[in-house]
Amino acid sequence: MSSTGHQTSQYTPITSLLKSLRNTQTPTSADDIAEAFSQIFENRLSPAQAATFLTLLTLTSRDKDADVLAACADRMRKAAFHVDLPALKNIVKARGVTEGTYRGGLCDIVGTGGSSLQTYNISTTASLIASSLLLMCKHGNRAQTSVSGAADILSSIQPTPPSLTASNAENIPQFYEKSSYAFLFAPNFHPGMRYAGPLRKEMGIRTIFNLLGPLAHPIEDLVEARLVGVTEGTLGPVFAEALRISGLKKAKGMRKAMVVSGREGLDEISCAGVTDCWKVNEPLESSEQAEVEIEHFQLEPKDFGFPSHPLSAIRGGETPRDNAEILVRLLEGKVEKEDPILQVVLMNTAAMLVISGICEAETSHMGEGESGVVVTERGPGKGRWKEGVRRARWAVGSGAALRSLKAFTEISNNSLGSK
Repeated sequence: MSSTGHQTSQYTPITSLLKSLRNTQTPTSADDIAEAFSQIFENRLSPAQAATFLTLLTLTSRDKDADVLAACADRMRKAAFHVDLPALKNIVKARGVTEGTYRGGLCDIVGTGGSSLQTYNISTTASLIASSLLLMCKHGNRAQTSVSGAADILSSIQPTPPSLTASNAENIPQFYEKSSYAFLFAPNFHPGMRYAGPLRKEMGIRTIFNLLGPLAHPIEDLVEARLVGVTEGTLGPVFAEALRISGLKKAKGMRKAMVVSGREGLDEISCAGVTDCWKVNEPLESSEQAEVEIEHFQLEPKDFGFPSHPLSAIRGGETPRDNAEILVRLLEGKVEKEDPILQVVLMNTAAMLVISGICEAETSHMGEGESGVVVTERGPGKGRWKEGVRRARWAVGSGAALRSLKAFTEISNNSLGSK
């Protein structure tokens, strides 16, 4: 048999599904879509049918249905390398500090990207600051549409950047033995993306893959809380519902989430004006209420105690190295308190802390240099946003955030990276 014939025989035809997707009067089920989607990770779809499938999902807007996103994210996680969950769970239980309604689980802060606003790496910096108080497990990749993605800025830190290739499904538990921060570099965890990557590049358009990253965390079972940013406000309730659906399989207390969208098209909490928020509210352990509810409200800089700044004030540098220099200066406390980049980072860090539940504590014992006085004022969504800022400021001012970065860098380069 010719090589061409052999290549063709390995593919599974999905012609009937493609015809079904075209017939919008009889909607294709989310499970059927997810089943076809999963075959991309096994290289079982021909390039022509895979591209047609992804294009039809976009043209019919099925890629923006919450049940489709939840089902496809589930398949993407199942196709990822599997982490030793029992081992990691034991370490997280031993290392995580419970405070307020935070149970000591893993947390993530991530955005869909695609805004083209070229702002500074807000969520990556916020994740490092938050790791002073939470166990952060950031899932990210290199930039797709911006100058600097999460992986780009971290790998550009000088003089010694963390080794992003060191973390993998086998050794993630070891990271948390010595660090409160880990970066899950997407290519290390999603082997099936080697088939999707060339296809996406050749297609040259946004597809469902551009939306799934924040929903396809490889260690979903142990993620307690997450802050997710989307560039389009219309995606806010969709993502919140997708997170609600995914959370149905998880225990109470492990389904905390908030989706945010700055009205300028920013997948972060904006320093320039109004940010729409969709908070996934679940009942407390003691509550008889079983339903997880989604609450919509708005946040503004004043809710965090800050003035507004134009987005031009938080633009990043020309290269990832420029942004890495800003990150290090910020963590070293060498940035003025009024600096717009510092303030927008503190706002987003504060939001992560609020969603985790740690700001619900009535006492505070973070460490040296803090007053211990909890800011009990509540703002929109009943969140203690200013308490989140207080804690984030302490993390920077005390040097705890910088120490967290150094610990992550050391373990990635020495303990694991050398193996």
